[in-house]
Amino acid sequence: MTITTEKTLIAWLEADSERKEALQVASRLRLEDWCLAAGFVRNLVWDRLHGYSEPTPLGDIDLIHFDPTDTTEGRDRFLELQLHGMLERPWSVKNQARMHTRNGDDPYHSTADAMTYWVERETAVGARLTVGGELEIVAPFGLGSLFALNVTMNPKKSKPEAFAARARAKGWKRNWPGLVIENGH
Repeated sequence: MTITTEKTLIAWLEADSERKEALQVASRLRLEDWCLAAGFVRNLVWDRLHGYSEPTPLGDIDLIHFDPTDTTEGRDRFLELQLHGMLERPWSVKNQARMHTRNGDDPYHSTADAMTYWVERETAVGARLTVGGELEIVAPFGLGSLFALNVTMNPKKSKPEAFAARARAKGWKRNWPGLVIENGH
């Protein structure tokens, strides 16, 4: 991750009042290892690089966290209700300490480690506020490819059918025509 792209992304997040508010609300949960990830960050970068003045609406806000002490889905639903009570948005909370079982992977060791198993590398990016209130970027694959408008399949989780289906279903090329999607899908 270059300092320039990280600083640019932090500045864009700081300038986006809705995203900044979502980060502040999520930080109130005081989770140990968390971030708002996937489209929350990815779409912002693609919108800015396409020169859009209005952000592309988010289908949900993905809060991912890692807590091996309580891996129940009920805990995540409880956290979603708490978030919804503080800020009415389409929250989706997933404890990465249990997601390996759903995905057929070896156990994950942290939020960032779990992200290294996601289908696309550019989706594996998140942001969080530190205890001191500083914005921190979580990007296990770096930011270069995201800022280059590439969409690449994660070789660690090589699933060409899932990759192509996600690109089509999410309408990435339609929403951001400057994207270069691997294999021309």
